[in-house]
Amino acid sequence: MSHFAKIEGRIVTQVIVAEQDFVDTQSGTWVQTNYNTHGGQHSQGGTPLRKNYAGINYIYDSTRDAFYTPQPFPSWLLNETTCIWEPPVAGPNDGKLYNWNEDTTSWVEVT
Repeated sequence: MSHFAKIEGRIVTQVIVAEQDFVDTQSGTWVQTNYNTHGGQHSQGGTPLRKNYAGINYIYDSTRDAFYTPQPFPSWLLNETTCIWEPPVAGPNDGKLYNWNEDTTSWVEVT
């Protein structure tokens, strides 16, 4: 069994676990995805598939042959290697919780 994402336009609308023979009988566009793939790496040492595991409302980019989340903020850029959105300023690494503030393009500590 494998995981497959149904694509409508460029958007993932459904993710199922099925055999290829079943998917071949379904209408629409279905693209295989791998539960163990994140950021272009396979967590168990296998071959990564399409940069990231697909999720509902993810984007399937056929040019990159990759799944990725919708852009979280206008200032964030898509890392072409991992297909993960990155902020223009790295988050603090001090053990505290922070939220992104798009108005100031900075991290704000959650108090």
